[in-house]
Amino acid sequence: MNTPRLATMLLLSTALLAPAVAFAQDATPPAEPVVDAPVDAAAEAPQEEAPEVSIPGGEIVVTGQRDRNIQRAAPQVVSVLGTAEIARTGEGNIAGALGRVTGLSVVGNGYVYVRGLGDRYSLALLNGSPLPSPEPLKRVVPLDLFPSSIIASSLVQKSYSVNYPGEFGGGVVNLTTKSVPQEAFVSIGGGIGVDTETTNQLGYTYYGSSTDWTGFDNGQRDFTSALSSFFASGERLSAGNVDGVELAKGIVNTRNGLTQKIPNMAPNWSATLSAGKSFELGEATLGVIATAGYNNKWTTRDVLSQTSVDSDLADLQSNFRRVTTDNRIVVNGMLGLGLEFGRNKIRWTNLYIRDTLKHTRMSLGQRNQTTVDYQQQETAWYERQLIDTQIVAELKPLDGLSVDLRGGFANSQREAPYELGFEYVRTNVESDPLGQYFVNNLDGNAGKATVSFSDLNEDLWSGGIDVSYKIMPAVTATVGYAYADTRRTSSRRDFQFRATDLPDGVNMFRPDYLLSHSVIEAFNIGLIDTNEGNPAFLATLRNHGAYAKIDAQLSDTLQLDAGVRYETAKLVVSPIQVFNDTAGVTSPTSLNNDYWLPAATLTWSFRDDMQVRVNASKTIARPQFRELIYQFYFDPDTNRTYRGNPNLQDSQLTNAEARYEWYFDRDQRFSVSGFWKKIKNPIESFVSLESDNFVTSFANAPEADLYGVELELQKYFDLSDWGGMWEGRRLALIPNYTYTKSKLKVKEGDTTSYYLAASNRALDYFTDGAPLTGQSEHIANVQIGLEDTDGLSQQTLMFSYASKRVFSRGLLNTGQPDIFQDPGLRIDFVVRQGFDLFKKELELKFEARNLTGRKNFEYQQSGSNRVEVNTYDVGRTFQLSASMKF
Repeated sequence: MNTPRLATMLLLSTALLAPAVAFAQDATPPAEPVVDAPVDAAAEAPQEEAPEVSIPGGEIVVTGQRDRNIQRAAPQVVSVLGTAEIARTGEGNIAGALGRVTGLSVVGNGYVYVRGLGDRYSLALLNGSPLPSPEPLKRVVPLDLFPSSIIASSLVQKSYSVNYPGEFGGGVVNLTTKSVPQEAFVSIGGGIGVDTETTNQLGYTYYGSSTDWTGFDNGQRDFTSALSSFFASGERLSAGNVDGVELAKGIVNTRNGLTQKIPNMAPNWSATLSAGKSFELGEATLGVIATAGYNNKWTTRDVLSQTSVDSDLADLQSNFRRVTTDNRIVVNGMLGLGLEFGRNKIRWTNLYIRDTLKHTRMSLGQRNQTTVDYQQQETAWYERQLIDTQIVAELKPLDGLSVDLRGGFANSQREAPYELGFEYVRTNVESDPLGQYFVNNLDGNAGKATVSFSDLNEDLWSGGIDVSYKIMPAVTATVGYAYADTRRTSSRRDFQFRATDLPDGVNMFRPDYLLSHSVIEAFNIGLIDTNEGNPAFLATLRNHGAYAKIDAQLSDTLQLDAGVRYETAKLVVSPIQVFNDTAGVTSPTSLNNDYWLPAATLTWSFRDDMQVRVNASKTIARPQFRELIYQFYFDPDTNRTYRGNPNLQDSQLTNAEARYEWYFDRDQRFSVSGFWKKIKNPIESFVSLESDNFVTSFANAPEADLYGVELELQKYFDLSDWGGMWEGRRLALIPNYTYTKSKLKVKEGDTTSYYLAASNRALDYFTDGAPLTGQSEHIANVQIGLEDTDGLSQQTLMFSYASKRVFSRGLLNTGQPDIFQDPGLRIDFVVRQGFDLFKKELELKFEARNLTGRKNFEYQQSGSNRVEVNTYDVGRTFQLSASMKF
């Protein structure tokens, strides 16, 4: 290997792991090596620019030569989605695009599972800085918050390196926002789409406020004056010092309590605007880029929701049909400033995302094997918001020396005012005068009404420094320090309307009449507090990490990247005193641990186009905030009740991986890898039955093993020899497959710890040999596409498959089977076509999603008995969009 190329590889490798900034070299690049494989015309075609990747300690900009391929040049196992790869998928948010990456699956609302490990084992960063989560049950941010229009690249690193935080179980997802534009531009776009299960079909909604379509409430959901005074007073309703009747007035009205049937739901639509320009300031260049976006989407689901308490699932405890209509509005904006002078760069990124969900649900079903019908109505408004500002300085003051500084502040919020729930009962008993009608006596038995208010605010301050020095041509040493301080306050207040004796006729009123001012006053309907235990908590996580590493080219064929990280973290979750008296306030939960976390990767380039990587490391995973609070919490997304466990401990992982890579042509590769993880004290969920309610909680299982194999191929076939319409076109084939196997290891004598539980026997909570929650044994993706090498013209057919995975555990101590989710096969088709219109660049895009009409299946099964826990049809979606660049 010649010296210039060796120096280039070292610079790129060091930059990827933390310290350096790599730029295209002014010098003439070395000649391409001669390889056995023939070079086809596709390889000679103009190539996409290499993606910009900003990670802890630096930014990578690689152009020109063979090593422009970051996946090859990096000393770690990484997958990179650049602008071109993201655009090819056509996905509107980055979570959807990541679902195409080898070994990754997206579960629920944008949570990325890496190699079958749950979201708790994934780390999400934005430009190398941590992010707060707007979700009460999570500490990781859902990635469907991030529109793909603001993301320049997404790097997924699956083997640990010490420049990243130690809370790295399955991998890290690092998103890089768009930076300094190379040329001035203005781009405007819009789209319209339909969902076969929603658009022009029956759905439900409620009025809310006149500005709901913007994602912002106009004040109609502000607290009533009585509620404001009550929350500020610190009084308990149960103490009798608050007038529950006066407090109940004004909560329910026509705007929030009256559901409306919409016979023909509206289509989905979106709009985007972006602009950028660079300014020459003497020897410096100032770049400005700004984006804004709006997306309005309707989704209706007709869900079959059942439960059983029997071990063989022979009888149903409940059997409901639930029709849910969600209107999701996402508003986003980004402003980025970049200053480049010499080999130095400073970038300031500001991001705003607001994600609002207007939720309406109607349900009808039966319980406890009776003929009594229960009709339920729910309305809610969930506001999620993320504000993030970051400054990164990537400096090269001297030859061989790189200094990277970064600092950031991020705030996430989630507000859910006036979550309303009503239940009406029809007895279907002939002797009951109202047996054929739905009634609500507001007594908790023959009908009820509830209201909840929840609020979350999380601030995250972060900073770090990385210093890299090339101590000799083939060895670069790096030291770094990172700091993160997270502070979350979260509260949830739950109330129930209670009447002592409603007369017949009144109990048949619709919700807004039943709880109107006059009816409340006439029949003495008051509020009771159903969550006076610990309705609010404060959680803090203060993390310090320092590391040292070397990146050494041991010989022409061997590269070593090795280091160690020392990390301390103090995690404290404590109830906030809401009431004037201290009764019921529990002591705080505190985890204060420190770890030495080593990692090493050896890369052997035994041929000019082939290499093998071997990695070993130790990492950790911490409990999430809500999991450490012993209080009930209802999650409307999963329709489940959760309760935390203050006795949870950190999980510790030992990781190993080997990977073979063959880069047989430019932008073309084949790889196969095997991986293994041993997890000590993995945090797993279990389900118990309390007062006829299913409650999900958490405990540390003794141990778990996870292992698997990944295969990936990216191959282009030149079609220009076919002539005619095929001139300048190529076929892209990009398949990947992941096999993963996991097992809990529990034996007699193993113990666990669950707060206030009578048993600490691990086998009472977990089953030996059971797979980890969320782990699919088989994950496969195939992209087959036609592309024009001379301009924008792409037609891509995408297949994605994931085998069934445990979504939740079965009922504790009954021998019930687990609840499985079965994603199955999904087929998407995306067409992108560029045109010149009035000397401007116009792009048209057509998307067809879920062409197979694959349903969502969540179920339990024992023999021929099957319980549909959360099963519904998922519509086929079709969207047409256009954007013009000026």
